[in-house]
Amino acid sequence: MSYLVSLILGGVITLVAIPIVYNLGRSAQLWRVIPERTVLVYTLFGKVIGTLEEPGINLPFKCFGLRTFLVPFFGKVYTVSTTIYQHYLRNQLVNSAEGAPMGVGIWYECFISNPTAYLFENSDPVGSLSANVSTAVIKQLSNLELDVLLEDRDALSRKVREEVSPTSEQWGFTLGSTYIRKVAFRDAGMIKEIERKVVNRLRQVTASMRQDGENRVAIISSNAEKEASRRLGQAEAVRPKIVGEALSEIRENEDVAAVLFDLLDLQATLKSDGKIILNTGDSQGGAGILLNS
Repeated sequence: MSYLVSLILGGVITLVAIPIVYNLGRSAQLWRVIPERTVLVYTLFGKVIGTLEEPGINLPFKCFGLRTFLVPFFGKVYTVSTTIYQHYLRNQLVNSAEGAPMGVGIWYECFISNPTAYLFENSDPVGSLSANVSTAVIKQLSNLELDVLLEDRDALSRKVREEVSPTSEQWGFTLGSTYIRKVAFRDAGMIKEIERKVVNRLRQVTASMRQDGENRVAIISSNAEKEASRRLGQAEAVRPKIVGEALSEIRENEDVAAVLFDLLDLQATLKSDGKIILNTGDSQGGAGILLNS
Protein backbone atom coordinates (compact mmCIF):
# COMPACT_ATOMS: atom_id res chain seq x y z
CA MET A 1 0.00 0.00 0.00
CA SER A 2 2.78 2.39 0.85
CA TYR A 3 4.44 1.58 -2.49
CA LEU A 4 1.28 2.44 -4.41
CA VAL A 5 0.87 5.72 -2.52
CA SER A 6 4.48 6.60 -3.19
CA LEU A 7 4.02 5.82 -6.88
CA ILE A 8 0.92 8.00 -7.19
CA LEU A 9 2.49 10.81 -5.20
CA GLY A 10 5.62 10.67 -7.37
CA GLY A 11 3.53 10.83 -10.57
CA VAL A 12 1.54 13.81 -9.32
CA ILE A 13 4.67 15.67 -8.25
CA THR A 14 6.26 14.92 -11.64
CA LEU A 15 3.24 16.18 -13.55
CA VAL A 16 3.19 19.36 -11.47
CA ALA A 17 6.93 19.91 -11.21
CA ILE A 18 7.84 19.52 -14.89
CA PRO A 19 5.70 22.44 -16.14
CA ILE A 20 6.86 24.60 -13.24
CA VAL A 21 10.52 23.86 -13.90
CA TYR A 22 10.02 24.37 -17.65
CA ASN A 23 8.33 27.76 -17.18
CA LEU A 24 10.89 28.90 -14.62
CA GLY A 25 13.78 28.02 -16.96
CA ARG A 26 11.97 29.65 -19.86
CA SER A 27 11.24 32.81 -17.86
CA ALA A 28 14.85 32.99 -16.69
CA GLN A 29 15.98 32.54 -20.32
CA LEU A 30 17.97 29.44 -19.46
CA TRP A 31 16.56 27.74 -22.53
CA ARG A 32 13.92 28.40 -25.19
CA VAL A 33 12.17 25.95 -27.50
CA ILE A 34 11.57 27.63 -30.86
CA PRO A 35 8.98 26.21 -33.32
CA GLU A 36 9.44 26.23 -37.10
CA ARG A 37 9.22 29.62 -38.83
CA THR A 38 9.38 31.52 -35.54
CA VAL A 39 11.91 34.15 -34.47
CA LEU A 40 12.57 35.47 -30.96
CA VAL A 41 13.75 39.07 -30.75
CA TYR A 42 15.58 39.98 -27.50
CA THR A 43 15.60 43.55 -26.24
CA LEU A 44 17.37 44.99 -23.21
CA PHE A 45 17.01 48.56 -21.95
CA GLY A 46 15.03 49.42 -25.11
CA LYS A 47 17.62 48.09 -27.53
CA VAL A 48 17.72 44.93 -29.61
CA ILE A 49 20.52 42.64 -28.46
CA GLY A 50 19.88 39.81 -30.94
CA THR A 51 17.50 37.25 -32.39
CA LEU A 52 17.08 33.48 -32.18
CA GLU A 53 15.60 31.73 -35.17
CA GLU A 54 17.00 28.21 -35.16
CA PRO A 55 14.12 25.71 -34.57
CA GLY A 56 14.52 23.44 -31.54
CA ILE A 57 16.07 23.93 -28.08
CA ASN A 58 18.22 27.06 -27.82
CA LEU A 59 20.37 28.39 -24.98
CA PRO A 60 20.12 32.20 -25.15
CA PHE A 61 23.05 32.86 -22.77
CA LYS A 62 25.38 31.16 -25.28
CA CYS A 63 24.45 33.85 -27.84
CA PHE A 64 23.98 36.93 -25.67
CA GLY A 65 26.14 36.16 -22.63
CA LEU A 66 25.25 37.32 -19.14
CA ARG A 67 22.99 40.02 -20.54
CA THR A 68 20.46 37.28 -21.08
CA PHE A 69 19.73 37.02 -17.37
CA LEU A 70 18.86 40.74 -17.21
CA VAL A 71 16.24 40.42 -19.94
CA PRO A 72 13.46 39.12 -17.61
CA PHE A 73 13.87 42.26 -15.48
CA PHE A 74 14.91 45.04 -17.85
CA GLY A 75 14.02 43.74 -21.28
CA LYS A 76 11.47 41.86 -23.34
CA VAL A 77 11.38 38.92 -25.72
CA TYR A 78 9.16 39.30 -28.80
CA THR A 79 7.88 36.24 -30.65
CA VAL A 80 7.46 36.82 -34.38
CA SER A 81 5.96 34.27 -36.78
CA THR A 82 7.55 34.18 -40.25
CA THR A 83 4.84 32.02 -41.85
CA ILE A 84 3.43 33.11 -45.20
CA TYR A 85 0.30 35.26 -45.00
CA GLN A 86 -2.24 35.60 -47.77
CA HIS A 87 -4.48 38.64 -48.15
CA TYR A 88 -7.21 39.62 -50.56
CA LEU A 89 -8.33 43.22 -51.12
CA ARG A 90 -11.77 43.58 -52.67
CA ASN A 91 -13.28 46.33 -54.79
CA GLN A 92 -10.35 48.69 -55.14
CA LEU A 93 -11.88 51.60 -57.04
CA VAL A 94 -10.26 52.61 -60.34
CA ASN A 95 -11.51 54.29 -63.50
CA SER A 96 -10.71 53.12 -66.99
CA ALA A 97 -9.56 55.47 -69.75
CA GLU A 98 -13.13 55.37 -71.11
CA GLY A 99 -14.43 56.65 -67.75
CA ALA A 100 -15.93 53.34 -66.60
CA PRO A 101 -15.82 52.88 -62.79
CA MET A 102 -14.22 49.52 -62.06
CA GLY A 103 -13.78 47.37 -58.94
CA VAL A 104 -10.49 45.50 -58.75
CA GLY A 105 -9.78 42.56 -56.43
CA ILE A 106 -6.12 41.80 -55.75
CA TRP A 107 -4.59 38.83 -53.93
CA TYR A 108 -1.08 38.86 -52.49
CA GLU A 109 1.08 36.84 -50.15
CA CYS A 110 3.87 38.03 -47.85
CA PHE A 111 6.04 36.90 -44.95
CA ILE A 112 8.17 38.65 -42.35
CA SER A 113 11.77 38.55 -43.51
CA ASN A 114 13.14 41.14 -41.03
CA PRO A 115 11.52 40.68 -37.58
CA THR A 116 13.35 43.67 -36.07
CA ALA A 117 12.10 46.03 -38.76
CA TYR A 118 8.64 44.49 -38.50
CA LEU A 119 8.50 45.24 -34.77
CA PHE A 120 10.06 48.70 -34.63
CA GLU A 121 9.89 50.43 -38.05
CA ASN A 122 6.12 50.73 -38.26
CA SER A 123 3.44 50.73 -35.56
CA ASP A 124 0.97 48.93 -37.90
CA PRO A 125 3.03 47.21 -40.61
CA VAL A 126 0.20 44.87 -41.75
CA GLY A 127 -2.25 47.73 -42.19
CA SER A 128 0.40 49.89 -43.85
CA LEU A 129 1.28 47.09 -46.30
CA SER A 130 -2.40 46.62 -47.17
CA ALA A 131 -2.81 50.37 -47.72
CA ASN A 132 0.36 50.43 -49.83
CA VAL A 133 -0.91 47.62 -52.05
CA SER A 134 -4.25 49.39 -52.45
CA THR A 135 -2.52 52.65 -53.39
CA ALA A 136 -0.29 50.87 -55.92
CA VAL A 137 -3.31 49.20 -57.52
CA ILE A 138 -5.10 52.52 -57.94
CA LYS A 139 -1.94 54.19 -59.25
CA GLN A 140 -1.01 51.49 -61.75
CA LEU A 141 -4.50 50.59 -63.01
CA SER A 142 -6.24 53.95 -63.19
CA ASN A 143 -6.80 55.53 -66.60
CA LEU A 144 -5.86 52.38 -68.50
CA GLU A 145 -7.89 51.29 -71.49
CA LEU A 146 -10.66 48.82 -70.71
CA ASP A 147 -9.10 46.08 -72.86
CA VAL A 148 -5.81 46.38 -70.98
CA LEU A 149 -7.57 46.19 -67.60
CA LEU A 150 -9.46 43.05 -68.57
CA GLU A 151 -6.71 41.18 -70.44
CA ASP A 152 -3.23 42.19 -69.17
CA ARG A 153 -3.62 41.19 -65.53
CA ASP A 154 -0.29 39.37 -65.30
CA ALA A 155 1.71 42.41 -66.43
CA LEU A 156 -0.31 44.72 -64.18
CA SER A 157 0.19 42.40 -61.20
CA ARG A 158 3.96 42.52 -61.72
CA LYS A 159 3.84 46.34 -61.82
CA VAL A 160 1.95 46.43 -58.50
CA ARG A 161 4.49 44.08 -56.92
CA GLU A 162 7.41 46.21 -58.16
CA GLU A 163 5.69 49.30 -56.79
CA VAL A 164 5.10 47.86 -53.30
CA SER A 165 8.22 45.72 -52.72
CA PRO A 166 10.77 48.50 -51.81
CA THR A 167 8.50 49.95 -49.09
CA SER A 168 7.47 46.57 -47.74
CA GLU A 169 11.15 45.63 -47.32
CA GLN A 170 11.59 48.67 -45.07
CA TRP A 171 8.78 47.39 -42.87
CA GLY A 172 10.23 43.89 -42.61
CA PHE A 173 7.99 42.22 -45.20
CA THR A 174 8.92 40.36 -48.35
CA LEU A 175 6.08 40.50 -50.83
CA GLY A 176 5.51 37.20 -52.66
CA SER A 177 3.10 36.47 -55.48
CA THR A 178 0.68 39.22 -56.39
CA TYR A 179 -2.24 38.71 -58.71
CA ILE A 180 -5.21 40.75 -59.87
CA ARG A 181 -7.99 38.20 -59.61
CA LYS A 182 -11.09 40.19 -60.46
CA VAL A 183 -11.94 43.27 -62.51
CA ALA A 184 -15.64 44.09 -62.36
CA PHE A 185 -17.87 46.90 -63.58
CA ARG A 186 -19.52 48.91 -60.84
CA ASP A 187 -21.98 51.01 -62.83
CA ALA A 188 -25.21 49.24 -63.82
CA GLY A 189 -25.78 51.53 -66.80
CA MET A 190 -22.24 50.91 -68.00
CA ILE A 191 -22.74 47.15 -67.67
CA LYS A 192 -25.88 47.28 -69.83
CA GLU A 193 -24.14 49.49 -72.38
CA ILE A 194 -21.21 47.10 -72.67
CA GLU A 195 -23.58 44.13 -72.92
CA ARG A 196 -25.38 45.93 -75.76
CA LYS A 197 -22.10 46.60 -77.53
CA VAL A 198 -21.03 42.99 -77.13
CA VAL A 199 -24.33 41.74 -78.53
CA ASN A 200 -24.10 44.13 -81.50
CA ARG A 201 -20.54 43.06 -82.13
CA LEU A 202 -21.56 39.40 -82.10
CA ARG A 203 -24.32 40.16 -84.57
CA GLN A 204 -21.87 41.98 -86.85
CA VAL A 205 -19.44 39.08 -86.69
CA THR A 206 -22.23 36.58 -87.43
CA ALA A 207 -23.47 38.65 -90.39
CA SER A 208 -19.92 39.00 -91.71
CA MET A 209 -19.38 35.23 -91.48
CA ARG A 210 -22.69 34.57 -93.26
CA GLN A 211 -21.86 37.06 -96.04
CA ASP A 212 -18.42 35.53 -96.44
CA GLY A 213 -20.00 32.09 -96.81
CA GLU A 214 -22.48 33.33 -99.40
CA ASN A 215 -19.65 35.01 -101.35
CA ARG A 216 -17.68 31.77 -101.36
CA VAL A 217 -20.73 29.85 -102.60
CA ALA A 218 -21.27 32.46 -105.33
CA ILE A 219 -17.67 32.19 -106.43
CA ILE A 220 -17.92 28.41 -106.58
CA SER A 221 -21.21 28.58 -108.56
CA SER A 222 -19.73 31.14 -110.93
CA ASN A 223 -16.69 28.98 -111.52
CA ALA A 224 -18.92 25.96 -112.14
CA GLU A 225 -21.04 27.86 -114.66
CA LYS A 226 -17.93 29.20 -116.34
CA GLU A 227 -16.50 25.72 -116.67
CA ALA A 228 -19.82 24.37 -118.00
CA SER A 229 -19.98 27.16 -120.61
CA ARG A 230 -16.42 26.42 -121.67
CA ARG A 231 -17.21 22.72 -122.08
CA LEU A 232 -20.39 23.49 -124.05
CA GLY A 233 -18.42 25.82 -126.32
CA GLN A 234 -15.91 23.09 -126.96
CA ALA A 235 -18.75 20.67 -127.73
CA GLU A 236 -20.34 23.13 -130.17
CA ALA A 237 -16.98 23.64 -131.87
CA VAL A 238 -16.36 19.93 -132.50
CA ARG A 239 -20.00 19.07 -133.32
CA PRO A 240 -19.84 20.01 -137.08
CA LYS A 241 -16.74 17.91 -137.51
CA ILE A 242 -18.33 14.90 -135.82
CA VAL A 243 -21.58 15.28 -137.75
CA GLY A 244 -19.67 15.72 -141.03
CA GLU A 245 -17.66 12.57 -140.42
CA ALA A 246 -20.87 10.66 -139.61
CA LEU A 247 -22.59 11.90 -142.80
CA SER A 248 -19.55 10.96 -144.86
CA GLU A 249 -19.74 7.41 -143.51
CA ILE A 250 -23.50 7.30 -144.26
CA ARG A 251 -23.06 8.54 -147.84
CA GLU A 252 -20.82 5.58 -148.57
CA ASN A 253 -24.01 3.48 -148.50
CA GLU A 254 -26.52 5.06 -150.93
CA ASP A 255 -29.61 3.22 -149.61
CA VAL A 256 -28.93 4.22 -146.03
CA ALA A 257 -28.23 7.79 -147.15
CA ALA A 258 -31.50 7.97 -149.12
CA VAL A 259 -33.55 6.72 -146.14
CA LEU A 260 -31.76 9.09 -143.78
CA PHE A 261 -32.38 12.13 -145.95
CA ASP A 262 -36.05 11.12 -146.40
CA LEU A 263 -36.42 10.94 -142.63
CA LEU A 264 -34.74 14.28 -142.20
CA ASP A 265 -36.96 15.81 -144.86
CA LEU A 266 -40.04 14.32 -143.19
CA GLN A 267 -38.92 15.59 -139.77
CA ALA A 268 -38.33 19.11 -141.11
CA THR A 269 -41.73 19.06 -142.74
CA LEU A 270 -43.48 18.08 -139.49
CA LYS A 271 -41.75 20.91 -137.64
CA SER A 272 -42.73 23.55 -140.16
CA ASP A 273 -45.70 25.90 -139.58
CA GLY A 274 -47.32 25.08 -142.95
CA LYS A 275 -50.44 22.99 -143.52
CA ILE A 276 -49.76 19.30 -144.07
CA ILE A 277 -51.86 17.25 -146.49
CA LEU A 278 -51.56 13.46 -146.62
CA ASN A 279 -52.52 11.61 -149.85
CA THR A 280 -52.99 7.97 -150.61
CA GLY A 281 -49.94 7.78 -152.86
CA ASP A 282 -49.20 7.56 -156.62
CA SER A 283 -50.48 4.98 -159.18
CA GLN A 284 -48.00 2.39 -157.94
CA GLY A 285 -49.49 2.66 -154.42
CA GLY A 286 -46.62 4.59 -152.75
CA ALA A 287 -47.40 6.97 -149.83
CA GLY A 288 -46.63 10.65 -149.99
CA ILE A 289 -46.93 13.97 -148.11
CA LEU A 290 -47.83 17.29 -149.63
CA LEU A 291 -47.09 20.47 -147.90
CA ASN A 292 -49.37 23.38 -148.68
CA SER A 293 -47.50 26.46 -147.39
